[in-house]
Amino acid sequence: MKTKYAASPIGGETTLHGDAATFETRTYARVVKRLIPFLMLCYLGAYLDRVNVGFAKLQMLSDLQFSETVYGLGAGIFFLGYFIFEVPSNVILHRVGAKRWLARIMLTWAVISACFAFVTTPTQFYVLRFLLGVAEAGFAPGVILYMTYWFPSERRAKALSMFFMAIPLAGIVGGPLSGWIMHAFHGVGDLAGWKWLFLIEALPSLCLGVAILYYLDNGIDQAHWLSDVEKALLKRNIEGDNAHKMEHMSIRAFMADRRLWLMAAIYFCVVLGQYGLTFWLPTIIRKAGVADPLWVGIYTALPYLCAIVALPLVGMSADRRRERRFHLIVPMMVAAAGFSTLPLLGSVSASLVCLCIAAAGILASSSQFWALPTALLGGMSAAAGIAAVNCVANLAGFFSPAIVGWLNDLTGKSTAGLLFISATVVFGAVLVLLVPARSVNR
Repeated sequence: MKTKYAASPIGGETTLHGDAATFETRTYARVVKRLIPFLMLCYLGAYLDRVNVGFAKLQMLSDLQFSETVYGLGAGIFFLGYFIFEVPSNVILHRVGAKRWLARIMLTWAVISACFAFVTTPTQFYVLRFLLGVAEAGFAPGVILYMTYWFPSERRAKALSMFFMAIPLAGIVGGPLSGWIMHAFHGVGDLAGWKWLFLIEALPSLCLGVAILYYLDNGIDQAHWLSDVEKALLKRNIEGDNAHKMEHMSIRAFMADRRLWLMAAIYFCVVLGQYGLTFWLPTIIRKAGVADPLWVGIYTALPYLCAIVALPLVGMSADRRRERRFHLIVPMMVAAAGFSTLPLLGSVSASLVCLCIAAAGILASSSQFWALPTALLGGMSAAAGIAAVNCVANLAGFFSPAIVGWLNDLTGKSTAGLLFISATVVFGAVLVLLVPARSVNR
């Protein structure tokens, strides 16, 4: 059946008559084109500033005489600050709007990230990592919440997959870039390469933080680039999607909701694997026999290239089939296989194959997970629920580098740490089976 839409002047344009499904598809394509690339770019800057310490480690530890344990603890302390401030941050974003709050987050963490160039003691390292977590708290869950303002459940997995492609993009761009900065700038102005790394890679976040104020809209009503008919379509779909969700609940009911704790436990396992990869990937490649930081950076891009192919494919399959659980379980099991096989291999090429498998699986899992809680929650409950799940789970970002670093120091090799990561990811995959399929398969 053909559906006609009334004329809607936006700069002289009118909405063309056409099939309703085609019009809807084109409208969402327009939303994706407007929002996703820019948000991906912002998250790329966030992720780069969060994990570039993994590359700085290649020079910083010897320069400052830090142990693997000091590095692991410092890398993980970021997530304590993240944990404390994430829920308040998302609630504030829901109240004051995404534009101002996301800009505040980016500008603050850019300045703190640059300050790492002046670290000289473990205490300074710990304090700055904690403050970076405080500054960045709320960005990723804030964007996930922001997605619920635009995309209904049946379209959200694909949108989230595209957004989370920023993580492998950060690896593809950040790996070679970080290696090149440390290789080319070492000694320039009497500064070590790792110091230049922190200073230079803080600049994109600083610029993007300003750009948010001019580019991003708080919601559908403020989107001047949409016609009235397009806005009405998007708002109708969001209202219909939210009709079955929990909009408000008391603090006691919120804390007692077993579904939220189950979600947090599942995502804890995913995050532990994710940061097991990102914080130790450069070290694993160097131990496989690559010494030059430039080549370490180039090789780290390969696992992320595999992940960037896997993310949209898994997301499109999940939306097309309206199936969420096994589109999370399968990537998690694939990641666990990659992590557990890695210690058995010694050559650079074989290690890279396993790292590619692990990266594709764990990063696809990270994006697919968010189709579960966003299918259950709406309104203020979504703001608090997404942040609560994310902040509890991101404590894995503290435990992952801390435990792996301790195991590496204790055993003198990385085998125990990788097996620990693999076992945790498998446990998380088993927990996914406890999520009722009928609640999330939409």
